[in-house]
Formats: sequence, structure tokens, C-alpha cells
Amino acid sequence: MRSDLGFVHRYLPGEDKSGPTILLLHGTGGNEEDLIPLGATLAPGAAVLSPRGKVSEHGAPRFFRRLAEGVFDHEDLLFRTHELAEFAEAASEEYGFDLSKLVAVGYSNGANVAASTILLHPGLLRAAVLFRAMVPFEPDVTPDLSGMPVFIAAGRYDRMIPPDNTQRLADILGEAGADVDLRWSDTGHPLTYEDVSEAKKWLASILPKLSEAQDDRQ
Repeated sequence: MRSDLGFVHRYLPGEDKSGPTILLLHGTGGNEEDLIPLGATLAPGAAVLSPRGKVSEHGAPRFFRRLAEGVFDHEDLLFRTHELAEFAEAASEEYGFDLSKLVAVGYSNGANVAASTILLHPGLLRAAVLFRAMVPFEPDVTPDLSGMPVFIAAGRYDRMIPPDNTQRLADILGEAGADVDLRWSDTGHPLTYEDVSEAKKWLASILPKLSEAQDDRQ
């Protein structure tokens, strides 16, 4: 665990220094340790960067403030999203990983800040896995997300996220050009084995393509 670069965080180098780095973004009440086993399961051998959210909600870490369940503090969301993007860039310089192969994996609050990062900093993330995500905000200007792979896992019986909200997020990203794979399951808000299994297969199919695309540009 380290507390510099603006965030308490963990960084675990990958087997291949030129390979992908997984940016793990926990849910409300989580920390920098929570999703490390998930990252290792989803992308074996990949580097892992796992920050702790800097906002405290009655002692529970979050990545940005909310006014009520499902109602976000828009100003704080924007500020914290820019802050997270700066952290990722600084971490790339500090640890020497390839920023062009940064892939976000977020759950709940972490998925929401990942979605916000996609919209506010197009190009920073090469791909994203969003578990139980909501629309962070409606963008005034549509970003260019041409060809960006995004996996969204949603529960039809999620009491915290209305299905039409997740569908709207998929539509926003799709309208911006992202290649969205939205998976629905008959579950609630907690993460399931099925979610993890499907996300792992999806990542296994897209990570080699990200490396190939980068090699073609060099």
C-alpha cells in the first residue's frame, strides 16, 4: 500500500511490462485491497493499479459524493473524475506501465466513476468492465469513443439501479462510438460468479486486440 500520487493505492506489476494494466475501482465501503483478487481472476498476469476512493460517506470510502442513493453530487463527480485521471497518468510515470493499455474494472460506485472517466477523458482508458453501473451524467458534448470496448454487467432485479438507467448508459456510450456489450442477468446488485466468468471471457477476447492495435501504430 502506498499513499503518494494523491491516492492511497496498491500497484502490482504484471508479468509483461508492456502488457495491460487493470485499474480497479471499488464500490462504496471498499478499499484498495478489495478487488485485487478479482483483477487477478479477470486478467491473469496483468499489472494492477488499485486506488482507494478519497470521499468518506459515514466512514465508507467512495470515489465521489452523492446527495442521496442514485443522486450524485455533479460538481464533486467532475472534480473527482479529473483527479482520478491525473492519478492514472502520474502512476504510469511512477511505475513505468504503458498508459495506452489501461483497462478499467469497476463495481458500483467504482463503475460509475469509470463511466465518468470514459466520458470526460476519452482515450485515457482503452477498455472498461463496468459491473452494476449507472449514468454518471448526461454529457453536453458527445465524446469520440470510436471502437472502445465496454462490457456492462447488469442485474434485472437490482434495487439500486433501475434497468432503464443502465440501458441509457449503454446508449450514451454506443452513440459516442463505443463497442458496448451489455449483459443482463436475473440477479440484484451483488456481483455474481456468472458476471465474473463472462467478464473474464470478454477480456480474454479483447486484450490481445488492444496490444495488436498498439503495435500497429508504432
